[in-house]
Amino acid sequence: MLIKNLTNMCVGESAQVALLLNKGSIRTRLEDLGLIPGTRIHCIHKSPYGDPVAYEIRGAVIALRSDDAKGVLLNNND
Repeated sequence: MLIKNLTNMCVGESAQVALLLNKGSIRTRLEDLGLIPGTRIHCIHKSPYGDPVAYEIRGAVIALRSDDAKGVLLNNND
């Protein structure tokens, strides 16, 4: 069941990627970073103003701006 996008995650929360709505080069970049359907993602830190946010994906930590993160839809499997 789709519940939210990446921008709605709270620090400490985990979810599974369900679908990427992003287009063009940002979609390619996200896929290259391992953000594909089925991938587990963990929100580990939000900057003081909430943008960017650090996520752990396949053992690596990446920071994404909310404009890029809002196109990543999640399943809640916890």
